[in-house]
Amino acid sequence: MDGFALIAEETIGADDSRPAKLEVIGRSRPGLRFGGQVRSGQAVAIATGAPMPAGTDAVVPVEFTELKGNTVDVRTEVTSGKHVGRVGEDVEAGRTMLEAGRLLRPQDLGLISALGTGSIQVVRMPSIAVVVTGDELLSPGTKPTDVSIPDVNSPMLAALIARDGGIPRVYGPLMDNFASLKKLIVELAASREIDAIFINGGSSTGPEDHAPACIRELGELLAHGIAMRPASPTGFGLVAGKPVLLLPGNPVSCLCAYDFFGGTVVRKLAGRSSSMPYPVIRRRLSAKIVSAPGRVDYLRVRFVGADEVEPITSSGASILSSTTTADGFVIVAADSESLDAGTWVDVHRYEIP
Repeated sequence: MDGFALIAEETIGADDSRPAKLEVIGRSRPGLRFGGQVRSGQAVAIATGAPMPAGTDAVVPVEFTELKGNTVDVRTEVTSGKHVGRVGEDVEAGRTMLEAGRLLRPQDLGLISALGTGSIQVVRMPSIAVVVTGDELLSPGTKPTDVSIPDVNSPMLAALIARDGGIPRVYGPLMDNFASLKKLIVELAASREIDAIFINGGSSTGPEDHAPACIRELGELLAHGIAMRPASPTGFGLVAGKPVLLLPGNPVSCLCAYDFFGGTVVRKLAGRSSSMPYPVIRRRLSAKIVSAPGRVDYLRVRFVGADEVEPITSSGASILSSTTTADGFVIVAADSESLDAGTWVDVHRYEIP
């Protein structure tokens, strides 16, 4: 507090009619300690953040005082320790403040500085190579033609990777060519600056889908094809020990595959929780959902009424607008054949606080 440092015992009984009168013998300012010793009948002017003078044990705020020359009238009682910050009152010695694996917030950086720590060990932000393939693809944001469309997935993937703590590095769009794709994968796998490779497009079983064969030839194709709608062509492998994820070209399939698999890779490499970052809210279904046993469904939904969600009917794997008009998605488990209207479900909200 701005005011006067003194001996609390000497303010006993002080009020407006009978102020305690003390001699002001100096001042203490932030970063500049009063050098003397305060004795009975004395006080030191003090500013917020200044060190307490020797011999004092309390501070009376300036608004309860009146300075008359070198004498201060104190018009209120204070107890020992009043308006004094104690050593260790913020952080006690031996207390763990920041656990390993924590995503540092701005106030955490302030605390680290307050503890006198100039540097800490952190997990490096992983660099994720996003390789986009497709003869039909134009640069993002380019006007489509009768035979070509703009790349819509790399902007989406780059934003998702950055959200999850990674650094996206986009390559492409590239032509569907086995030799050139293989060459690029070899270079990326050997690069010390790349931690994982996400290949978007060319992950299915068509004649121009070269990604699975490249991974099989260069390393290990651990999985290709999953029981999920959308995103069934998703695959996963290793090249030179680095994770390689095959993401479908259809944009909703790409988003779904990232949410289930790509995001997990990025967050684990970034030292974060592998769980999806979407907040979950409980809502009732406004209509019945039909699913196929043995398959996981990634169903886009929108909020209706006070506590309901409705499935979005235009839900094809290429209908990206179904995700922009959706408020979130519901995961229909593989052992579920259908969910009746009125069933309470967990909605993963696309909005992240």
